[in-house]
Amino acid sequence: MPDEAKTSLRSRWRAIVPAPLRHGILIFLVVIVVEYLVVPELIGASRNIHYLERLNVGWLVAGVGFEAFSLFAYALLTWTVLPGHRPRVSRVFRIDLATTAVAHTVPGGSAASAGLGYRLLTGEGVSGTDAGFTMATQGIGSAVVLNVMLWLALVISIPIAGFHTIYVVVALLGMIALGFFAVLIYFLTRGEDPAIRLVRRVGVAIPRVRPDRFEATFRHIAESLRTLTTNRDRLRAALGWAATNWLLDAAALWSFLAALGRYVNPIELFAAYGIANVLAAIPITPGGLGFVEASLPLLLASFGVTKNVALLSVLGWRIVNFWLPIPVGAVSYLSLKLHRGEGWRASRRALAELTVRLPPPEPPPAT
Repeated sequence: MPDEAKTSLRSRWRAIVPAPLRHGILIFLVVIVVEYLVVPELIGASRNIHYLERLNVGWLVAGVGFEAFSLFAYALLTWTVLPGHRPRVSRVFRIDLATTAVAHTVPGGSAASAGLGYRLLTGEGVSGTDAGFTMATQGIGSAVVLNVMLWLALVISIPIAGFHTIYVVVALLGMIALGFFAVLIYFLTRGEDPAIRLVRRVGVAIPRVRPDRFEATFRHIAESLRTLTTNRDRLRAALGWAATNWLLDAAALWSFLAALGRYVNPIELFAAYGIANVLAAIPITPGGLGFVEASLPLLLASFGVTKNVALLSVLGWRIVNFWLPIPVGAVSYLSLKLHRGEGWRASRRALAELTVRLPPPEPPPAT
């Protein structure tokens, strides 16, 4: 189909379905998920409050600590993959906390959080192309590491916990996803020319994106990725921090289960944890809200955890994994945007910026 025809089809679609209706459909889907997945889980948890009488506070504190170190490990991943100028790790940590807060409040918030991260990184002196590469690489690289770890956990857990159809399906899908990423990395680092033709086609299909600028951005990302893959020490550090981020987050979940007296096999726990996080990537609710709360207790129950204990543990873990980073991220954003001595009015203005739709990164001009 010619490019002009594709543009015409997009224009007709946007004219037929106006923005308020598109936003209304998205809000409706969020309400449905909350109504049928989140609310029933909360009601079920309220009937099992008596389990908290045997709560081990030590494991609870350990879980909060694991989650904090998990977020810091992700900041170290961001800092490691930055190809050029690097701000201080403490500032990168606050930038990641701010982007996490946005990702947890906006449906399909990855795009909005990436836009905020791009703006904050460029505000720290990072070039636009380096910031765009970093935001893309940290997200994709972290997802690839999770899929590898999940696939290994599933393969190991099948002989331990028995055959479960969902685990086999996820393992096969994981192999397909890993194969796709392997091909993508090959074209990005070795066979760039065939990929460029595909990129130009994709650029034509994206509204308000010029194919030549999209291609120039792709070429810069390919060059940055080649630089990262040739630096073995830096690549190992990035993979290590990505794996540490996931392992510490899973350790936080394990600690919340231990706080209620249930000690789960770590391999089995990570298999359930990984599947739930794959579901969390569905861009309907912020951070997989509802999907994780509904699926993870059932997955843990399949490994022998009492459903009531699994439900309370998951909800407690989600408080520090999902909800707590929102106010912490807002405070981190203020610490980056405000100068010493500025008052409440400046704070309100800075927080209001978080609700504004951020423009997409401006790619470099084509050479």
